[in-house]
Amino acid sequence: MASTTIQISQELQHELNKMKLFSRETYEEVIWNTIEDTKELSEETKKDIIEARKQISKGEFITLSDLKKKYNLQ
Repeated sequence: MASTTIQISQELQHELNKMKLFSRETYEEVIWNTIEDTKELSEETKKDIIEARKQISKGEFITLSDLKKKYNLQ
């Protein structure tokens, strides 16, 4: 993997630190996560979301609390 050094302000570094999901997450991971958040959903994902919403509206789902009860995971 090629690497490069970039200069950023302390303010930007502070903001990137706040965006970390865990303390050892790299700035590269933070930046990739940010880029991913701005990408358009694929057509397949859009279709899956539509199907999931239909199932939910029909009541074809199970809640997390019901799953916990079913498998004694309280």
